[in-house]
Amino acid sequence: MTNGTNLPLEQGASRIVISVDAMGGDHGPAAVVAGLATSAERDSTLHFILHGDEAVLAPLLDRRPVLNGRCELRHAPRVVTMQDKPSQVMRHGEGTSMWSCIESVKRGEATVAVSCGNTGALMAVSMIRLRKLPGVNRPAIACLWPSRNPGGFNVMLDVGADIKADADDLLQYAAMGASYARNGMNLARPRVGLLNVGTEEHKGRAELKEAHDRMIAGAAEAGSYEFVGFVEGGDIPSDRVDVIVTDGFTGNIALKTGEGTAKLVSDFLKETFNSSWISKLGALLALRSLRALQRRIDPRRVNGGVFLGLNGTVVKSHGGADATGVAAAVNLASQLARSGFLDRLAARVASAGRAGQDAPDGTNRDQTE
Repeated sequence: MTNGTNLPLEQGASRIVISVDAMGGDHGPAAVVAGLATSAERDSTLHFILHGDEAVLAPLLDRRPVLNGRCELRHAPRVVTMQDKPSQVMRHGEGTSMWSCIESVKRGEATVAVSCGNTGALMAVSMIRLRKLPGVNRPAIACLWPSRNPGGFNVMLDVGADIKADADDLLQYAAMGASYARNGMNLARPRVGLLNVGTEEHKGRAELKEAHDRMIAGAAEAGSYEFVGFVEGGDIPSDRVDVIVTDGFTGNIALKTGEGTAKLVSDFLKETFNSSWISKLGALLALRSLRALQRRIDPRRVNGGVFLGLNGTVVKSHGGADATGVAAAVNLASQLARSGFLDRLAARVASAGRAGQDAPDGTNRDQTE
């Protein structure tokens, strides 16, 4: 059995409860419920707490027998829209499906939360209800990126939680990203790279150079990862690195550019193979290969950014996710829940924090900041 990222699911695994915001996303509750049904068919251990308007959700659940007895409906009459400002949701978010979804994780009723809703609002609600892990300055959003590595993916963070990141933040991102790669991708010692404008050590902003030097000086060893140095944009989908560390501004631009490029290539292929009857014949002959390519570059099948650094695991599904994308996000959530990811991440952050208390020049960083 596999999940949406082709990671193995353990047979005979114990019950996993996932809290799901049904009202966020462009395709509405129908796509969310359909995605849950797909996940439930693949994995009999999954159970759900579904948050949203009961009048809308109850008929949708009635049409999905596979969810009978495996999905608890929590009525939440209000919805966080894509236009809502995070500050407004923090103050007035109670009663929304997003708030209720995160609250279930806070109370320990579910292990992971999944939402297709407003990213900024989701991070704000997660921060205020779950709080940060001890020692974490800024949480980050990590995404899976198709790559040439044997597992098919690399991890990149931050891809949009915060546009700023100093050297301390980058070191924490490295430790959290490596922990994610270990528990979500079964990589014993992930290779971590710092995204920069070149691979030469003299290039880049001051915070990148400082993080680079501190990783060499011992942060990589404390985080149990291999530091490969600076990497460039062309290395993001390569087999040179497993985890790419950057600030949220750069990471989000790279992510959206990658998604747009994948769609452009897909559109170009469709136009090319529909341009003449000879092209259509060629497409028919290459149908199996084309379908394999489509699956490999389809962003829906690697859908799900993970919020790292919180006292709870939150998976942010793409706002435009259909049933396939929702199922991929849910299955990623179940993989992380099953691995005990949060406890391992907390231990890794604490360990890396203790190792990073001394700056390269020997001064105590807690006393100098």
